[in-house]
Amino acid sequence: MDEKELIKYLKSLGIEVHTTTKARGHLGFFMKNRIDISKNIPPHRVMPTLLHEFAHYIHYGLEPSIGKTGGSFQVLFKEDNLTLADELFKVTNFVDENSLGVKLYEHKDRIKQQIKEYEKIIKKDYPKFLRSKKFKEFDKYIKKSKAKYLLKYDRVKVIEGFFKKQAKIYSVTNVESDFPEMPEAFCAYIKLHSLQKKQSRISARLNKLYKYYTKPTELFARLVEGIYIDREWVCAIAPYTSKKFFELLNEGYYGKLKDVIDKL
Repeated sequence: MDEKELIKYLKSLGIEVHTTTKARGHLGFFMKNRIDISKNIPPHRVMPTLLHEFAHYIHYGLEPSIGKTGGSFQVLFKEDNLTLADELFKVTNFVDENSLGVKLYEHKDRIKQQIKEYEKIIKKDYPKFLRSKKFKEFDKYIKKSKAKYLLKYDRVKVIEGFFKKQAKIYSVTNVESDFPEMPEAFCAYIKLHSLQKKQSRISARLNKLYKYYTKPTELFARLVEGIYIDREWVCAIAPYTSKKFFELLNEGYYGKLKDVIDKL
């Protein structure tokens, strides 16, 4: 079965299939009785994405609340245990390398190293400095400086002057040149503080990413993708889950999904 045959089959089930939309910014999108495949999708991703969205359709038939709850293993596999979760996440990592968050972790590590470097600079003048505690000397100094705005924004425009107003732009990147009178340790602290905020944002993105990829409905959809991409490997890295999946598939539990899997 190729993608044209699959689309024809999906339409025969009464599913609307659209391949000329932007799929809400994703490669594919499913809602109730409709599947959208992005018009910008790479050719080699069309079939896996169709199967992914069809898996959501099958799951929706079993558990209509998946849009709100993300689904459940109990409904998908008639049981719920850590083995399912662990094996399915391995399959997800195989199918979609973005689920590993490699670039985000690398970025986070670089920021962590930069923070350590700025911490060294601060400790040259303030050896008792701890990131977890208030930097009292800095707090006292910064109250009288326009650099205080850089604790909230990485780049800020400040209107200066009374009669003749003039806009002045300050940035964390140029803090040394923008505030040449500021001690080196305080400049370093402003940069450290900025990096800590970036670190928090990356952590939030990683948490959001993990939460998305570990939803049962997403794990199930990527299992179906994985079976198409390399069934043998998926069965090797997820033996328990694969066995359970094919048992339920052959029993007809996943409805029309069996017709598709049998023809892959």
